[in-house]
This record gives sequence, structure tokens and C-alpha cells, in this order.
Amino acid sequence: MDAAIARGVLYVHSSPRALTPHIEWATGRALGRAVNFEWSDQPVLKGSLRTEYYWEGAPGTGAVLASALRGWEHLRYEVTEDAGLGTDGGRWLHTPDLGIFFAQTDTVGNIVVPEDRVRYAMEIAGSNALELHRELRLALGQAWDDELEVFRHASDSSQVVWLHKVG
Repeated sequence: MDAAIARGVLYVHSSPRALTPHIEWATGRALGRAVNFEWSDQPVLKGSLRTEYYWEGAPGTGAVLASALRGWEHLRYEVTEDAGLGTDGGRWLHTPDLGIFFAQTDTVGNIVVPEDRVRYAMEIAGSNALELHRELRLALGQAWDDELEVFRHASDSSQVVWLHKVG
């Protein structure tokens, strides 16, 4: 029987130039093979670089990658691991200010909030709808998404679509 293969993407949204060889080394160590990334300038943060790397490995490799990069100052990254046959997917987000966030994902990449987490949010919020919204945004990693969003779409090759109000 063949071993299960997991797939995902490592997005380094911003890294100081001096840190890039260390990121490649840590990623290679987590994957068990040497890697070389194609780095490009990150226009949102002068002097920083960005890259994307598609990886394959054993189920759980996403967590290993996220842990290998955790804790470096000024590093913003995201690791995804696709759900597979009999395995959940995952998404790890990291920012210097917020630290690391993990969420389970379904087969199309949506965050799955476990029943116990929803019940906890309801218990904490009581009848306060604003507090329930705050707890659910926390469970969905909204603060991480908000901080990373500008870095995700900041490459020169990204198309910008301007929408105008009509009528």
C-alpha cells in the first residue's frame, strides 16, 4: 500500500532579506530535502521579500513547516495543507504581532470551526451579539487575515480590479 501524500503551499508574505537563507534551510529540513525559492520584492514593506512554494509530503507536513518557521521576528507567512482521503486540511497563519493561528479546513479550503469552539463563543457572549461576533471572528482568524491581506495581493504581477459604484 502506498503512503498517503499531503500537498500544500507555503506563502512567505514578507521576510527580511537576511532571513531568506534560514527560511529555505528550515523549510528543507522540515521537508527532508533541500529547497531553493524564487524570491521577489514585497512592495508593501520596503526591503522585504516574498515567495510561494508548493510542497508535497506526509500528512502533517503543514504543521511541521509552520512550526519550523515560527518565532522569527518580522516574518509573515501562511502554510496550507489540503485535506486528503481520511485527513483534515489545515491552515497556519503567522504575523510578528499576532503570532501563529491554526484552523482546520475542509476539502475546498474553508475554515471549519469545531462545535465546541462555537459553543464556547456562545457561552462567553451570552446575549451580547457584538461579543458573539468578536468570538467568531477570533475563531476564524480574522485578525490574521486582515493583517496578511495587503501582503497577499501586493506583487507587481497581481492584477488590480477597480470596481466603481454604478447607478
